[in-house]
Amino acid sequence: MKQKYLAIYTTFPNLRSAKKIIGDMVSARIVACGNIFKIHSIYRWQGKIEKSPEYGVLIKTKRSKYRAVERYIKENHPYRIPEIIAWDIDQGQKDYLDWIKQVTK
Repeated sequence: MKQKYLAIYTTFPNLRSAKKIIGDMVSARIVACGNIFKIHSIYRWQGKIEKSPEYGVLIKTKRSKYRAVERYIKENHPYRIPEIIAWDIDQGQKDYLDWIKQVTK
């Protein structure tokens, strides 16, 4: 069976928490990597429109690691309801996908 890979997206209120949580998951080998970038979010929260700077993170891992990633983020994230969304990586450069597989054993 062909290995399945995921891209997972989440956001953080600050760079420190993003680096800490992503770094911990890379060290634990449940994710291959996380790309952190500064974003500006607009959303409804508790009946009000909010506008805030955040840090978005694009995580790559194996599909089989999703539950561990979700659990770790939920248990350690500063937000009460963190954004955690995932989608399948249907295609990708073979050497890169092999690297994801290798570093997430």
